[in-house]
Amino acid sequence: MAQRLLLRRFLTSVIPRKPPQGGWTSLTSRTLQTPKYNPGGLTGTPSPARTLHTTRVCSTTFNVQDGPDFQDRVVNSETPVVVDFHAQWCGPCKILGPRLEKMVAKQHGKVVMAKVDIDDHTDLAIEYEVSAVPTVLAIKNGDVVDKFVGIKDEDQLEAFLKKLIG
Repeated sequence: MAQRLLLRRFLTSVIPRKPPQGGWTSLTSRTLQTPKYNPGGLTGTPSPARTLHTTRVCSTTFNVQDGPDFQDRVVNSETPVVVDFHAQWCGPCKILGPRLEKMVAKQHGKVVMAKVDIDDHTDLAIEYEVSAVPTVLAIKNGDVVDKFVGIKDEDQLEAFLKKLIG
């Protein structure tokens, strides 16, 4: 209990409760500084700030949430879409999924990937005649233009994507 109280006091002294008047602080602000150890007491003086580096992630892969989401993000998409019908319990899906995501990311936005869990979205799996997993569809302008079932190597996936992109 005493440790929790000390931790709470320390955190309230280091992390401000309200943002400053000018807006939110930068990532190299006082909240990311590490206090120096002071053997004489609990107070500390901040050391030079640690810088947090981030990169912008271009997300070309998304999980389908429901039927209307599929309609909006896949069928109505102007960008060609690769749809990966998979299941959590499927071993080959766990191999193909990351491989396919990597290949789609290499296309730099020319194609996006939708992931559909057949256990959560059985209606979509039935509608698109998915009888085994993994099944991958290529959809362009709302129409299925290509399809494969099972695992493919990177060369075959690259050819599949190039055919879809055109």
